[in-house]
Amino acid sequence: MNTAVLFSSAKDDWQTPPGLLAELNREFGFTLDGAANEHNHRLERWYGPGSPDGENALSKSWDGEIVWVNPPYSRGLQAKFIAKAAQEVEWNICTVVMLIPARTDTKAFHAHIWDASTHGPRPGIEVRFLAGRIKFVGAKHGAPFPSMIVVFRGAAL
Repeated sequence: MNTAVLFSSAKDDWQTPPGLLAELNREFGFTLDGAANEHNHRLERWYGPGSPDGENALSKSWDGEIVWVNPPYSRGLQAKFIAKAAQEVEWNICTVVMLIPARTDTKAFHAHIWDASTHGPRPGIEVRFLAGRIKFVGAKHGAPFPSMIVVFRGAAL
């Protein structure tokens, strides 16, 4: 198996397919794109390089927000965004919806999303596995991995 393709992070800023984001935005009503840049942000308000609201989404509070996150796909950054989402819903009143690879074997998945004692998502977390492989904007082919939507809900929402 060619794992170099499966775990490639040659490009970190894949833009969310518009149909997928529109469907989720109708359901959640996003107020912030929590991991974007000036070229791939999909919402009016966004955090990331070049953002008028701040460069580093990981250092900003998401309190009171309904946040869309299609994080950078490199292993280190993706895990930091997953941890950030879990931390934000624990400390603040917010909802975070993430598009991430369906890699259920990662430390981040087990530390922040999955509860091994109940054999299900942690309290306040919903996991939606997507059928097929999504095709990011500008990509020639579908992603080389399955994807999932993970919804982190704060206790007050």
